[in-house]
Amino acid sequence: MLVIVTYDVSTETREGRRRLRRVAKACEGVGQRVQKSVFEFQVDLARFEELERKLLAEIDEKEDNLRIYRITEPSRLHVKEYGCFRAVDFEGPLLA
Repeated sequence: MLVIVTYDVSTETREGRRRLRRVAKACEGVGQRVQKSVFEFQVDLARFEELERKLLAEIDEKEDNLRIYRITEPSRLHVKEYGCFRAVDFEGPLLA
């Protein structure tokens, strides 16, 4: 499944800046960054649930915002891209 994660972590405190780094690191280990605080993931249900647990463990729900979108299949009908960035086609060939 295609999953989009967006987050806004308060960085006014040292702990907030640490949370921001931990959230980004959790995302970088699984998906691809498409904007500063936006990641795309192509994952199965088990990996999705693991990622969600990790992210929820890192954020402070009183100060931060985490949004997770599951894009229904076929995702190519629901995602439009404009501009110079092109996401990795996880369904396409490995070599171009």
